[in-house]
Amino acid sequence: MVQPGQKTPTAEGGALALVFRAASLLCALRLDEVVETMRPLPTRPLAGTPPYVRGITIMRGVPTPVVDVARVLGGEAAETERFVAVRTEHGPIAFATGPVLGIRATPPAGPAAYPGVSSRLVAGVGMIGTEPVLLLQSMRVVPDEVWAAAAGEAVPT
Repeated sequence: MVQPGQKTPTAEGGALALVFRAASLLCALRLDEVVETMRPLPTRPLAGTPPYVRGITIMRGVPTPVVDVARVLGGEAAETERFVAVRTEHGPIAFATGPVLGIRATPPAGPAAYPGVSSRLVAGVGMIGTEPVLLLQSMRVVPDEVWAAAAGEAVPT
């Protein structure tokens, strides 16, 4: 994250993005999709959802699907250190991630062809230093059935 006294990164040649880990993968989300980052919140399982949907949480009073980014990208479960709340056309999603590494200007991403990674979530692949970074897109990750189940789930506050 940008610390007091640091200059804000610019997006020359690429997207200004929040960079984080999802298991062994380096990932980035465009800042215009990110609402906030937070410590993980309590999550309740939601029946009938894909394995990468951990369930729902209550974020700012709204039932919100929680997506395990490591699981949706590579199938492996990873320890969650942060939730990254992102905007979608249906409402917010909480991405369960590893550590958030900061805001970076990511280089322009090439086609989303990365072995073993779902193209449903990856907009493109770029590089930060010598490591590939997956530029994610949040709009397509949660199926409509999950949104319907989350809307109908009665969660005590």
